[in-house]
Amino acid sequence: MSAGNSAHEGTFCLVLHSHLPWLPHHGSWPVGEEWLYQAWTHSYLPVVDLLRRFATEGRRDVLTLGMTPVLAAQLDDPYAIRACHDWVGHWQLRTQHASTLWHGDPLLRDLAAAEHQAAMSATEELETRWRHGFSPILRSLVDSDTIELLGGPLAHPFQPLLDQRVRRFALQAGLEDTALRIGRAQEGIWAPECGYAPGMERDYHDAGVRRFLVDGPSLHGDTSAAHPVGDSDVVCFGRDLEVTYRVWSPKAGYPGHAAYRDFHTWAHEVGLKASRVTGKTVEPQDKAPYDPALAADVLGSHVKDFVETVVARLRSLREQHGSESLVVAAYDTELFGHWWHEGPAWLEGILRALPEAGVRVTTLRGALEAGHLGEPVQLPASSWGSGKDWRVWDGEQVADMVQDNTALQTRLLDLVDQQDGTTRDAVADQAVAEAMMALSSDWAFMVTKDSAADYARRRARVHTERFDALAGLLRSGDRARALALAEEYRRADGPFGHLDARALRRPRA
Repeated sequence: MSAGNSAHEGTFCLVLHSHLPWLPHHGSWPVGEEWLYQAWTHSYLPVVDLLRRFATEGRRDVLTLGMTPVLAAQLDDPYAIRACHDWVGHWQLRTQHASTLWHGDPLLRDLAAAEHQAAMSATEELETRWRHGFSPILRSLVDSDTIELLGGPLAHPFQPLLDQRVRRFALQAGLEDTALRIGRAQEGIWAPECGYAPGMERDYHDAGVRRFLVDGPSLHGDTSAAHPVGDSDVVCFGRDLEVTYRVWSPKAGYPGHAAYRDFHTWAHEVGLKASRVTGKTVEPQDKAPYDPALAADVLGSHVKDFVETVVARLRSLREQHGSESLVVAAYDTELFGHWWHEGPAWLEGILRALPEAGVRVTTLRGALEAGHLGEPVQLPASSWGSGKDWRVWDGEQVADMVQDNTALQTRLLDLVDQQDGTTRDAVADQAVAEAMMALSSDWAFMVTKDSAADYARRRARVHTERFDALAGLLRSGDRARALALAEEYRRADGPFGHLDARALRRPRA
């Protein structure tokens, strides 16, 4: 079935995937809690502010927001909320120091003032709307139909490499986590890393999932409609890379423009980013100071360019297929604000300009309601990583981690199968939670990409060792020590309070 004729150029879906691994109590700088608080204040706050303003205007189906359970847990965690508030206080102090230090330079003085205002606004948000965490805010955006929410497995594992029983458990528990936080189950998920193995649609169907994302090459570039997978009623949407890569690709994209604020260059004397990109080969000390007016001019041109790109793509697809078509552009939420300072303003620009250009802007659910459903497809083993296969999470650089994770899953299943299962067990629950965190896809990604690889290996090892410590105490019968250790681990790493290890046990005949 294809979309019927209308006055629209076609349909556009923006999908934002929000995810960070569990970071509280695991270091601060350069990797650890600082990563969470930067993304929280520079991406999540401004993106939510944008969505709230759209909600106030009565806009519905603005975008599709993926929110992993492990990130939602951090944004609701009392410790993380307090610590983020403290971090913002230090941000304010840095801006005050910058105002004094940079008083004689008009550009830098204005930057310090703008940073101070941003820190003050973040403080107010955390003390008011975010006081009780993200879930109440998220629920209001879902209930008002401003967004469609996508859930996912508990701690963002690379699903194709999981034992099927572990995979089904992680998915079901993740969907339940989201339902607990916002009051209802969701029909769509962001499959971590867009990882897919043939047959996974059956797991999705059984869990109540009806739609998920894959990368464009999985559909051989035919992303102009959603497609049922195999003989199931589960549909996949593919990222349109021709459009998506206009913003961000492995090699290029808008955020690399010379006028935008440089993410990597710090004014270390004040702990702020005071430079613009200037040029890809320019050394940090030689970069020009950031000029917001110059960046704003470029931003306007990039909004216009993107809208023109979407319209041209939709017209090309209409000529090819003879009917209205679909474009799905999907990105990490953290790109907007954290990695790309001007990103939130760009988001608002395109979400306002696309409807004015005759494009229907909606969610994945809305795209199906508009009729963008094509023929069934057979999907290959795939991901959105390098090579569009599994190499990032299953390559030579991480072969030892894959082997360790496979062995961990065997020990995990042995542990839960040996429990009597008559009552819930806090030790087994924490052991399973530690295993879930050890199996996060982030650790292999960071090793393969050589991005804080030591930290990633350490995190995978710590959670594996904690699982083994708890499992060993359960086997030995040292109940008192097992309970004390589980409580110690839970205080530091307790993202999933509802997790019940009994749900992972082998079904009894």
